[in-house]
Amino acid sequence: MRTTIGYTVESIGYVVGAQGFVSFASQTLFGTEWGWMHKVVDLPSTAYLGIVVVGLALIVGGVKTRKAPERQEVA
Repeated sequence: MRTTIGYTVESIGYVVGAQGFVSFASQTLFGTEWGWMHKVVDLPSTAYLGIVVVGLALIVGGVKTRKAPERQEVA
């Protein structure tokens, strides 16, 4: 169960981090709205960097909660 939760949290982190990065880059560099994050929340471009940090924290948390594979004994 722990392995599944770690992978799930990590996967959510990738999506959230990518959407935060895309939203930040599109507002800062092009002045437009890309991705779906702007449809959920209306934030200034610097706040999207916080979303990227949240995504990275979820990725790190997911990796740390993965269960290490069992070591097999050689007969």
